[in-house]
Amino acid sequence: MIGWLVLALLIGASLAALRIAGVRGGLLTASAAALMFGGAGYAFQGRPGVPAAAPAQKRSDEVLSLTAARHQFFGSFTVAESWMRMSEALAQTGNTADAVGILTNAVGKYPGDAQLWAGLGNALVDHAHMITPPAEYAYRRAAEVAPGNPAGPFFYGLALARSGDPAAAVAIWRSVLATAPADASWRPLIEQGIAALDKAATPAAEGQAATGS
Repeated sequence: MIGWLVLALLIGASLAALRIAGVRGGLLTASAAALMFGGAGYAFQGRPGVPAAAPAQKRSDEVLSLTAARHQFFGSFTVAESWMRMSEALAQTGNTADAVGILTNAVGKYPGDAQLWAGLGNALVDHAHMITPPAEYAYRRAAEVAPGNPAGPFFYGLALARSGDPAAAVAIWRSVLATAPADASWRPLIEQGIAALDKAATPAAEGQAATGS
């Protein structure tokens, strides 16, 4: 009972924050629906016997992976977190257009927040299923407003990899690591990304060599 009360309070507070920020009409309605969807997911987490649809689960896993990566660079308790959660909840339901809309509104109000710009880039890539000039601009702005934070270059590289250019992603990530502190908390994330892309590229290269011979 206490858990449901806390969840209801969080949903109410989030919607109130969106209204204060100027979100109205269909976008506010979509945000409310996304929050309720997230609450339903919370209720079902403790029921492993309930089957989940594969496409929905795949999208959810992708969004959660981006969220985990985002927290590596910005932490979990930031001013932008409520905006990011709203957008990610919408993306989980497949409503990528409103996921973009939420963050477009947010960067208009907080143009100096790197997390919102990086999140907007991710949302744009998710909506278009590939990197686009607006997404590139968003990642560039993330890097410009927070030059010491590698989130912009990291997510830009990830978007390139998702768009079929893993070599460009590895090059960007290697350049980030070249100037990164040895004890940076996010360094292992980038190193693992490079290793994963290198591992994926090796079988393809071997296959091409075998074909050529």
